[in-house]
Amino acid sequence: MTLETPAELLTLEEMGRADAAAMAGGVSGLTLMEAAGRAVARAALRRWRPCRTLILCGPGNNGGDGYVAARLLHQAGWPVAVARLGQPRPGGDAAAMRARWHGPVVPFHAGETARADLVIDAVFGAGLTRDIASEVAEVLRPARHILAVDVPSGLDGATGQARGDVAAADATVTFFRLKPGHLLYPGRRLCGALVLADIGLPERVLGGIGPRARLNTPRDWRDRLRLPQAEDHKYLRGAVAIQAGPGMTGAARLAARAALRAGAGHLTVVAPDAATAAVLRGAEPGLIVAAAPPAQARTLVVGPGLAPDATTRALVRQALGGGGAVLLDAGALTAFAGEPEALRGATWLTPHEGEFTRLFGAPGDDRLAAGRAAAARTGAVVVLKGPATVIAAPDGRAAINAHAPPWLATAGTGDVLAGIIAGLGPADPFASACAAVWLHGEAAHAAGEGMVAEDLPDRLHAAIVRARTVPYILSRH
Repeated sequence: MTLETPAELLTLEEMGRADAAAMAGGVSGLTLMEAAGRAVARAALRRWRPCRTLILCGPGNNGGDGYVAARLLHQAGWPVAVARLGQPRPGGDAAAMRARWHGPVVPFHAGETARADLVIDAVFGAGLTRDIASEVAEVLRPARHILAVDVPSGLDGATGQARGDVAAADATVTFFRLKPGHLLYPGRRLCGALVLADIGLPERVLGGIGPRARLNTPRDWRDRLRLPQAEDHKYLRGAVAIQAGPGMTGAARLAARAALRAGAGHLTVVAPDAATAAVLRGAEPGLIVAAAPPAQARTLVVGPGLAPDATTRALVRQALGGGGAVLLDAGALTAFAGEPEALRGATWLTPHEGEFTRLFGAPGDDRLAAGRAAAARTGAVVVLKGPATVIAAPDGRAAINAHAPPWLATAGTGDVLAGIIAGLGPADPFASACAAVWLHGEAAHAAGEGMVAEDLPDRLHAAIVRARTVPYILSRH
């Protein structure tokens, strides 16, 4: 059986609580460290052939994992040397593992790194609370290939930000559960290939932690991808209205097509004037064009193709007073720059970073915290779009999406995403947003490099089928 990547993301404090709970339940720290070092050695054995290997060991538990990996790779016949930055705390687990290493110990120097074919970076883990020392950065800089333990030294495990000059790894081995910094950029790029290893921490320790952040995977929402039933009619499947703007009708049309492909049974595009209506009626034959949203519409999308002006402000206020679910995007967000409280009552806000900054202020280094704060401030599910999109609910739940190719960054794809969310509906706004973001990325993967926004809607059905049936694996053990 293929196992899915576990979805829970643990903060540093939560990971510490998981370790403590496991040890309180009888799993020793030495046992966990031995398993972690074995996972590192196994990752090296699978990715590289035997080669000159230098293991850089710091003074903490990360260094202890490195000593274990050194011993096991040496036993496997690899030429291994250790360079250590400081000594482990006497009597600690890392000191015990250092005592079991009887192989070469060389200076912690860039010259040693330059002579190695592979460097295993076990200097600092995700809990580093200061910028990485220049000495460490200089030693890592000449490395040809790097396998990082937990995170590349200097990477903030909570935010994915580089604390100083962080050397990018070819691969990173981490344990039990991913951390947000493994997924948020630039951390995702600096980690290289992610390997999540089981080191014997029992699953039950999560019960007392209750993680609030997750990797966005279909397992959390696939059961909410509603299959049409025999007695359904078009309005029961969901009626969506999309407000079009004058001139830029393409944005509304992209959102409309995506909403229909995502499952909406009835779609109306609302035209602001007769000229725009005429253009829209000359488009897809199934497109219903009206001067106002129909009474049956349960979700209204406002923003794609709209200018950030007084007219848009009026449309947004009208939508928020209508009683249905409201998705605000693009011009509808920028029209309220610096006034996020004015958007209370919206169901979803879907800003890219520029729109987020205009509305809330710059997200700063911690995009996860920024998304949560914005959701709490407005009462809406906030989808902070980017290379690692953050989906945040007002109650503090959050998900980070790692299922989107770089070629998704092209004009119009945000309009498609807005349509997918609306098409999935407001029964569970957070689940709909998470599902839409993943399906959006899956459709882009299927479309391939060189795609344009128009390519995405017709690939949504296959993406939905895949989400229902295929386990999601970020990396294999």
